[in-house]
Amino acid sequence: MTSPARPGGGGWTVDDLQDLPEDGQDYEIFDGSLLVSPHADVFRGAIANRLRRLLDRQAPPGLLVGQDIGVSAKRSSYFVPDLFVAREDALDRGGPALAPADVLLVVEVVSPGNAGRDLVLKRHEYGVAGIPRYWLVEPRKQSLTVLEQVGGAYREAAVLTATDVLQSDEPFPLVLPVGDIF
Repeated sequence: MTSPARPGGGGWTVDDLQDLPEDGQDYEIFDGSLLVSPHADVFRGAIANRLRRLLDRQAPPGLLVGQDIGVSAKRSSYFVPDLFVAREDALDRGGPALAPADVLLVVEVVSPGNAGRDLVLKRHEYGVAGIPRYWLVEPRKQSLTVLEQVGGAYREAAVLTATDVLQSDEPFPLVLPVGDIF
């Protein structure tokens, strides 16, 4: 669901988020329009949590694998990835959202109801913001797509299935059996 204007007129900004109710909905903003979607279901939430544990075990000091914190390149847009890897010192700066320059990886677990948002909108916005890596986890296909940022857009670096193992040096050295996510 999208709400193009906030009560009282004008577009939504990151500052308006603090006034929204805690009602089990996820709120994001794209170019001043409020995007509302239900919180992750148990299946998607379990996948995100499994992946977070796998990444946490391998993350070096100084990097944080996190959830439930937004990323914002401009006041009129704000997205909350299912997972992220960021420089831990970025948390010391506080504020309503992480700056894209502090984020090394964003991960979205694709939901059938919001697939376009993850596959198109967020892919574009995260790329333009300069976030180096974007992973798309697709539960129905049991796949992980690794995207790397090149010149303000992402290019597909790998598509892995549940039988594959991701070995990478970015965002830190890791070995990830993709099947363990599912």
